[in-house]
Amino acid sequence: MALQILAIKDRHSLHQAFTELKVDPYGIEIMLPKAIHYLIRARGISCIAATILKQEMLSLGAEAALPREALTGGSRKTDCLLIGSRAHFEALIKKLAVQPFGLATIGQELRDSLKRFEKPDFVLRLPRQNLRLGAKPLIMGIINLTPDSFSGDGLYGPRAVDAARELALRMAAEGADILDIGGESSRPGARAVSAREELRRTIPVIKALARHSAIPLSIDTCKPEVAHAALENGASIVNDITGLKNSRMRALVRRYRAGAVIMHMRGTPRTMQKQPVYTSLIVDLMAFFRQAIGKALETGIPEDALIIDPGIGFGKTLENNLEILSRLEEFKILGLPILVGVSRKSFIGKILGTQPQERIIGSVASCVVAASRGAHILRVHDVKETAQALKITRAIIQTKRYNLS
Repeated sequence: MALQILAIKDRHSLHQAFTELKVDPYGIEIMLPKAIHYLIRARGISCIAATILKQEMLSLGAEAALPREALTGGSRKTDCLLIGSRAHFEALIKKLAVQPFGLATIGQELRDSLKRFEKPDFVLRLPRQNLRLGAKPLIMGIINLTPDSFSGDGLYGPRAVDAARELALRMAAEGADILDIGGESSRPGARAVSAREELRRTIPVIKALARHSAIPLSIDTCKPEVAHAALENGASIVNDITGLKNSRMRALVRRYRAGAVIMHMRGTPRTMQKQPVYTSLIVDLMAFFRQAIGKALETGIPEDALIIDPGIGFGKTLENNLEILSRLEEFKILGLPILVGVSRKSFIGKILGTQPQERIIGSVASCVVAASRGAHILRVHDVKETAQALKITRAIIQTKRYNLS
């Protein structure tokens, strides 16, 4: 006899393993939920509800972890870590539906959260076309129209429009799915520029690219007047580093039926790296996104127009950036596509001891990790290198891995 421990972590691979073992299709559907396991943390629930949750999980053959104080009556509110298979949670949700102490609400939130977390793909609705986001991450090519870009690739001066058009055509040929045009640097410590100057830098380029390319254009701005002009002249996405905080910006996105990136940033570019501190990094970011998404939906922006970006490098320490990337999959609970911008950023330089132009390999490695953890869009300077790395990654992931016959 020979034993084999299978490194299977996703539903597709599990299904493949069952199929190659020639398991009956009906049996596969029964067993798949039993093979998928989750750790789910419920925060701030009553100790009574937590105790009942533990009892119900134990009755199902699963488990729940509670602090000692929750069991001894030392506190009224507690967190609870639920440990079980997908099948366990399906059974738990049915049980909670008829329970008191707010457990029915917890059950409904469990159902909704799992549904959002397991959503396999998205369709991003844009004014001129829709983009499908799923197994293949899309690449957003960066076109900086600034003299002070941290990456040293800013296009500025009398030839900016021609240079941007040439860069856009090259990026499209290399595999870019979206082009992100920005006229104001958001590097740490950067000073703001006027709306008039930002318009002067970006709108001629957007007009030119809209005429010569069918690739969706994104305007990287936090100024409503710049977003307005960009959307009027061919842009389809607003990439807002301030997370759509401005009500005028939200109104514009709704009016033009544009896509919108909600990014997290602590403070402003001038202040964001001055001792960034979080109570609990991922929890704090989740709270920010839930509030920002709620405001967007209240404004009338449809859910299928929204993207979230955890804001790597925007008010984050080196350790914060690495934690976000390692736990990126947790943001899937929000039920929206995830954009990640790691390209040439300072956390890579701190690890490698390199300048921005020497961070291509580090950037590509970070993109591959982000894609493996659920990123749907990768915002990059180096399109060709990123596209090649992702192609190799997909070939490895999609190959037939489990020959069990």
